Amino acid sequence: MEFQKLRLSQVDRAVRLASAPPRPSPGWIQTIRTALGMTTRQLAGRLGVSQSTLTALEKSEAEDRITLQSLRRAAEALDCELQYVLVPRSSLKRRVEDRAQDVAHERVARVWHSMRLEEQAPTAQLDKKEVSRVQRDLLDNNWKQLWD
Repeated sequence: MEFQKLRLSQVDRAVRLASAPPRPSPGWIQTIRTALGMTTRQLAGRLGVSQSTLTALEKSEAEDRITLQSLRRAAEALDCELQYVLVPRSSLKRRVEDRAQDVAHERVARVWHSMRLEEQAPTAQLDKKEVSRVQRDLLDNNWKQLWD
């Protein structure tokens, strides 16, 4: 569990530093090629493909259909480095905590529903305490159960 928490913290810190600009609508290949003043014929020659294949490659990038392998080859031909990263929209730690709270609410709600049917409904304060207790247990011991 401690290793998992350490890993989460390390990944959170690493991705916080990563911020790639959004892909230009024509794609990075075409954008960098034209910024360099390179024609499609010239880049196609550097890649060892036909001009029509390069045009199809640029189009596939613009349409989110390009493979990483093709993008890496084009980056090399443009003397660029391909950086591939997933950047979470929020802190991973916060995501885990929120998910633990959601799971805790679901679990407590099931039990409380049965109790209400038997007219043994707990108070709202007890409900909050139980959700908090289940959430802590999930965060301390049972991360794997968060994503079922």
